[in-house]
Amino acid sequence: MNGKLILQLSLFGLAMAVATVFVIPSKIEPMFWLPIFLLCAAVIAKKAPGKYFLHGFLVSLVNCVWITGAHILFFDSYIARHADEAAMMASMPAPDSPRLMMLMTGPVVGMVSGLVLGLFAFVASKLVKRPATA
Repeated sequence: MNGKLILQLSLFGLAMAVATVFVIPSKIEPMFWLPIFLLCAAVIAKKAPGKYFLHGFLVSLVNCVWITGAHILFFDSYIARHADEAAMMASMPAPDSPRLMMLMTGPVVGMVSGLVLGLFAFVASKLVKRPATA
């Protein structure tokens, strides 16, 4: 397991956490995540010592910590720019606690995206040549 690699790749999640609060609208957010996932998968395939799926999964879990934390910390700014999410939260089981809803749904989204990134990393490990070790 390469914890340093996981943390370094999760910095994309930190950047996206801030960007999705202040700059990137939800409608185009997937267009940013796809290249990030492809790049992360390729780096994992080249640099990870094995367990490619697990590395990808863990990167997404750390991403979810960054993203959920930023969305909760900057909640007022996030909601001001994301009317669809605000409306969705109002119809959820705890509409009077939107931060709590974010805290509960963030890890679920992290796990689902972890399955996707893990799969991408596993497939990339079959396609990408690893550098020869001395």
